[in-house]
Amino acid sequence: MALSAVAAPWLRRLAPETAHDAAIAALRYGLAGRQTIAADPRLAVTAFGRTLAHPIGLAAGFDKNAVACDGLARLGFGFIEAGTVTLRAQPGNPKPRLFRLDQDGALINRMGFNNAGIEPFVAALRRVDRSRIPVGANIGINKEGATPLADYPTLVRKVAPHADYIVINVSSPNTPGLRDLQSVDRLDAILDAVARETGGREAGGREAGAHPPLFVKLAPDLDEAVLPDLVALAVARGLAGLIVSNTTLARPADLASAARGEAGGLSGAPLFNRSTRMLARVRLLAGERLTLIGAGGVANAEQAFTKCRAGADLVQIYTSFVAQGPAVIGRIVAGLGGLLDRYGCARLSDITGRDADRLAELAP
Repeated sequence: MALSAVAAPWLRRLAPETAHDAAIAALRYGLAGRQTIAADPRLAVTAFGRTLAHPIGLAAGFDKNAVACDGLARLGFGFIEAGTVTLRAQPGNPKPRLFRLDQDGALINRMGFNNAGIEPFVAALRRVDRSRIPVGANIGINKEGATPLADYPTLVRKVAPHADYIVINVSSPNTPGLRDLQSVDRLDAILDAVARETGGREAGGREAGAHPPLFVKLAPDLDEAVLPDLVALAVARGLAGLIVSNTTLARPADLASAARGEAGGLSGAPLFNRSTRMLARVRLLAGERLTLIGAGGVANAEQAFTKCRAGADLVQIYTSFVAQGPAVIGRIVAGLGGLLDRYGCARLSDITGRDADRLAELAP
């Protein structure tokens, strides 16, 4: 039994960021226990050159400095994504900067890429036992003094030997100007710079395999008219895939929690339809050429299954893990098996993208 399940009510009494820091400390020092997720071979997924026991992973933002990866692995995730890490350490935005919206099943954060910088991150990542599950590294740029065309390639090079996949984060709403890097021209320039630094695929299609599979994480607030060009760029540049999506700046009119007006990125239940709609549209454009990781609002097996129906090969959770604790992982995985039976599918991959055309019409 995971200690965090026992401690969850106590943690909920603390301020959100204090509770987060306490959870990281417990995981880091082996105090969070472990849980075993029952194996179901129908849920096995091949990704990052590895076979994952199931497709449910932890999104970036929880373990920013890669200090708790081993503890998180013991909780039964299929894969873990650490970061976001920047080249230089930075404190992030002023506190308070993390807010619970309990009535809405949501969080708002404006953390601002607070992290210890790339050197401590790499040192921590080097110590992680990645033989158990894949661990990804999510990289971003500093709020001040950033040079994206130099910084992203340097970050890729530094984390490459110690990660199973790498995510270029150009979609957080809490670093000024970051989302502008999602424009096709600017993202193409970044990917070209990464290729030249690492010897990966350059314009023209040369392959060298000098870094692990590379993903880009997109914002759910993108103008959908740019999706065809972004998907085409991802394919042309040899990306392994895309993560859909980051947090949203949108504020649904029916939010009921007192903190609903706080600035920052909204995650959790209100993001589900918006991110799933975008995921389905990306799958329709990409076909089977990209691995897609669905994130945004997943709190139960039905929602994880819907992400797969929309086109996700893998699914990430964050807000539901914070709210429900480690037990949510087992509940989702167990529920996926039952849903396969209901849909008459032999394996989870049979459902991937099956309803993308319908889910692409979800109201955001």
